[in-house]
Amino acid sequence: MKLLRRFLLSLAVAAALLWLLFAWGGVGPAELAQALRGLEARTYWTALAVHLAIHGVRSLRYQVLIPPGHRPGSLAMLACSSAHNLASYVLPAKTGEATLVVYLRSLTGLSAARGLASLLVSRLLDLAVLGAAMGAILLALRGRFPQAPWMAAVGAAALLGGLALTGLAAVPDRPARLLQALLRRLGLESHPFGARLSAKAGEGIAALRLAAAGPRLALAWLLTAAIWALVFQFYAVLARGTGLPGDMGYLEACLGSSLAVLFNLLPVNGFAGFGTQEAGWKIGFGLLGVPGDVALASGVAAHLVQLANVVLLGLLGHLWMGIARRPSAPPPAPPAGRGAAGG
Repeated sequence: MKLLRRFLLSLAVAAALLWLLFAWGGVGPAELAQALRGLEARTYWTALAVHLAIHGVRSLRYQVLIPPGHRPGSLAMLACSSAHNLASYVLPAKTGEATLVVYLRSLTGLSAARGLASLLVSRLLDLAVLGAAMGAILLALRGRFPQAPWMAAVGAAALLGGLALTGLAAVPDRPARLLQALLRRLGLESHPFGARLSAKAGEGIAALRLAAAGPRLALAWLLTAAIWALVFQFYAVLARGTGLPGDMGYLEACLGSSLAVLFNLLPVNGFAGFGTQEAGWKIGFGLLGVPGDVALASGVAAHLVQLANVVLLGLLGHLWMGIARRPSAPPPAPPAGRGAAGG
């Protein structure tokens, strides 16, 4: 019942945000239908192919951050990753993030500490690479927008922030170590609850250190860079396919969709990010001179395509997990009499 209330509240928030956006942007059903009609089949299949590549590389990154002796198989990891992406996309306040740990534990027996370590380091790398990429894009395009002198300062700050987060990803166990030190300082390690909490922190420290081991972290960083290059390519394909200027370059599409990406990372967005993602898309492409109504209609159409892909791949992941969990049929009972005795 509690989950249902949160789900309905999320839907209500999304509906209210979309209503405000439509009222603010002056876009109606006709403009939205025009954006959807303009999406050619070739555009959709291209976007789906890029989306499949994103899922594959993201799954590989989760694998890389798990020690080889405990690493799930490729299909199991891909199924869990796709199902987790659906949950994190739909459930409110990013509560679906924890499902990756649950799915991996139930399907492959991976410990919660190792699954959580892979997820946490992945998210740190996502923020690091996204920040560095946005900084580099702003610096590269600053000459084309003399009316926006802030781009250089913001770009430099984002680039430095991304590099700092990369450094933090190399020592992700620091918060757990601080927790252990605090428990010792307060003398709580002698109490049962404090002892259990310290032991869990110790498991997390060991798992995080293994996940962030030098060569493994470097490979995960490269995979994260590939993921975000593909994410921006996905948005670039959909931007041009949903009514935005066809001569828009890759870097411009990256800049325009970057705010949609950032807004979608907020933990306060509604159902499937509806409302917040469109706001980011409208503002981002508005910086490039795209009219607000055109940008908003394009953002909603692109989001619908994205949601359709996430649902499709997520359901396939759940289906594979359901099949993989299905216990094998017991061997047939031996026939009675002489066959059973083996005589």
